[in-house]
Amino acid sequence: MEEEAGGLRAELVEARRRLAEAYKLASLGRLVTGIVHEMNTPLASILSNNAVMQKGLETLERLLGAPGEAERARAAEILEQLRGLAAVDKTACERISSVIPGLKAFARVEEAAVGKADLNGILKSTVTLVRSEFRARVSFETDLAELPEVECYPQSLHQVFLNLLVNAAQAIEGAGKVSVRTAREGEQVHVAVRDTGRGIRPEDRGKVFTPGFTTKPVGVGSGLGLTICRQIVVERHGGRIEFESEPGEGTTFHVWLPVRHPGPAGQPAGTSSQES
Repeated sequence: MEEEAGGLRAELVEARRRLAEAYKLASLGRLVTGIVHEMNTPLASILSNNAVMQKGLETLERLLGAPGEAERARAAEILEQLRGLAAVDKTACERISSVIPGLKAFARVEEAAVGKADLNGILKSTVTLVRSEFRARVSFETDLAELPEVECYPQSLHQVFLNLLVNAAQAIEGAGKVSVRTAREGEQVHVAVRDTGRGIRPEDRGKVFTPGFTTKPVGVGSGLGLTICRQIVVERHGGRIEFESEPGEGTTFHVWLPVRHPGPAGQPAGTSSQES
C-alpha cells in the first residue's frame, strides 16, 4: 500500500509540474503579440536609420574630397545627423535587449533543485515582458529594495510573478497602474503587486485560489493561474500568498518567501514536505 501511495504521489507531483509548465507556455503565448511589437518597432527604426546613414556616408565621402568651406560645413552637418541616428539606434537596441532576458528565463527547463536567485532581477525581467503587452493603457512602477539572494526555484517564481502581473493588468479597465514593491522582513522577502483595477467582490474572495474559478471572460482566464501561484509559493517554497481588495479601488497581492528554503537544497521540484 505504501509503495502504491508513493507512486500516486509521484504521479500527482508530475501532473502538477506538467500543468504548471503548460500554463506557463499559455501565459507567455498570450504575451507574444506585445513582445513581437516591442521588438519589431525598434528593429524597423534601426533599418530605416541604417538606410539614411548609408546615404549620409556616401555624401560625406564626396564632400571630404572637396576643398571648399561650404563643403566642410555640410560635412559637419551630416556628421551631427549621423551621431543623432546612432543615438536613436542605441536606444532601440537597448529596448530589444531589455525583452530578451525575460524570454530566456521562460525558455529554461524547470529546475530539479533549489538555487540562489536575485528576486529583484526576476521581477524586472517579468515586468518588462508584461509591459510589452499592456504599455498602451497600463503603466508599471517598481520600488525594489535591496534584497539578499533567495534560495528558491527561480523558474517557478518567474511563473508566479508573470501570473500576478498579467492578472493585475487585466483587472484594469481602460488606463491604470500596476505597482511592484519589494522589502526584506526579517528572514523573509516580501513582494507586493498592486493594481488600480476593478477589485474583487467580497463574495468571490474565498474562491480566488480555487482551481477553475475565474472572473475573467471566456477565453481570457482559465482559473488556474492563482492556484498554481499558491502551490508554488506555499508548497514549493514554504511561503505565503495573500491579498487585499476593495471593489472599484484595486487589489494587492502579497507574497512572502523565506530567504533560506525550508527543504533540502537538492530536494526535487514539487516534493515539498508541506504538500498535502
